[in-house]
Amino acid sequence: MSRRAPRLDPGGTDLPVLLPAADHLQRRAVRERELGAAVPRLDWRHGAVLLAGLLVSAGLAQAQSGEGQEPVLEVIVRWLPVLLEGFLFNIVISFLAMAFGTLVGTWLGLMQISLLLPVRTGSWIVTQFFRNAPWLVLLFYCMFLLPFEFTIGSLTIPFPDWLKATIGLSLPVLANVSEIVRGAVNSIPSGQWEASESLAFNRRQILWMIILPQCVKRMLPPWMNLYAILTMATVLASVVGVSEMMTQAGRVLAAEDRPGLLIPIYSFVLLCFFVYCYPIARWTVALERRFQVKL
Repeated sequence: MSRRAPRLDPGGTDLPVLLPAADHLQRRAVRERELGAAVPRLDWRHGAVLLAGLLVSAGLAQAQSGEGQEPVLEVIVRWLPVLLEGFLFNIVISFLAMAFGTLVGTWLGLMQISLLLPVRTGSWIVTQFFRNAPWLVLLFYCMFLLPFEFTIGSLTIPFPDWLKATIGLSLPVLANVSEIVRGAVNSIPSGQWEASESLAFNRRQILWMIILPQCVKRMLPPWMNLYAILTMATVLASVVGVSEMMTQAGRVLAAEDRPGLLIPIYSFVLLCFFVYCYPIARWTVALERRFQVKL
């Protein structure tokens, strides 16, 4: 027997229900069940808030400036090439670290499902170590343990700090990619393995021709989310002196010697990262919705 929703008695004491809010929560719950995770609440309005914060902070800094000082927004525009050059460096570091981490992490993830116990155990230990180690600590280890240059015979090859920072950031990335690959492979139904073995495919052929192609759509959304996290983490390179956006922002503040520029400059840095990472986050949600696994 189906149960009907109780009706409200106009003359009684029943309390009214806020139907619009209830409908909104119901739609949100349905979306979260479809995605298998919480629906992100980040949208373009947050970027508008950041932009408004930049303008308000610039106005307040201008109001506190002395007579004859250059307007705050004009200062930001004048230093814009320097700041954007540093931001481009952040993007380059993120691309290289993600490429190296994906390449090594894929092999490490496949080693975690190896049939050989020493290989499986060793790759699991490496994955868990780099996955749970603080990113900044790994960055410092690479900066101070790797040499400043390599000497091969009479040839001296410099090893710049930004390349060390790239390697340091790629270590936690490869560990997370390893877990993404392992989880994607284990999520494939066992019937796929059994059907492939019945067709006389060996394990390598099953992985590369049957299992991994099915894993791509499962790995792509978390992989993109990891890249967005990595991009925001590239500001850690400023601690070790790499000339990325945060470092350039500090140099701008030192050159201008105006304490009131602190909040506007860093608000602009925050806005740049939001503009770059927000489309990635929205695309990740769209891919999760498109490639969701029907159970």
